[in-house]
Amino acid sequence: MRYWLLKTEPNTYSWDDLKNEQNMTTTWEGVRNYQARNLIRDEIKEGDLAFFYHSVVKPMAIVGIVEIVRGAYPDHFALDPNHKYFDPKSRADKPTWYMMDVRAREEFIRPVTLTELKSHPLLSQMRLLQKGSRLSVQPVTPMEWRYICDLSQLRKV
Repeated sequence: MRYWLLKTEPNTYSWDDLKNEQNMTTTWEGVRNYQARNLIRDEIKEGDLAFFYHSVVKPMAIVGIVEIVRGAYPDHFALDPNHKYFDPKSRADKPTWYMMDVRAREEFIRPVTLTELKSHPLLSQMRLLQKGSRLSVQPVTPMEWRYICDLSQLRKV
């Protein structure tokens, strides 16, 4: 099993939105960065866990944990000219973009903010805390995972 961090803007799609989905499961689509796409396509697997991170909000914070319940498959929204994630260069026979399915697993009773993460020297090498780190999908080391889980109380959803 590997660990990840998935960024989302809560005004677009939030933890509460995920909890309100049928089976608390949704597609993780619309990734239009090649590095993030490669992680989804090549490295993230069913059964992996990911932090659910609210970005572009104050405070930015990890608010919960999701499980990858379906690994990479072609992002069909890229083929729909009426969808906001349409990509005219993507083809059904050779997809450019991929998506996956995630399910809410545990909620942080106390979200762990970006400011708090930065205050812990043991997390100084975390990808999220590096200058210029804008990827919406990022790897998290097992040590970082355990440390952050210890910072917050978890609750099954």
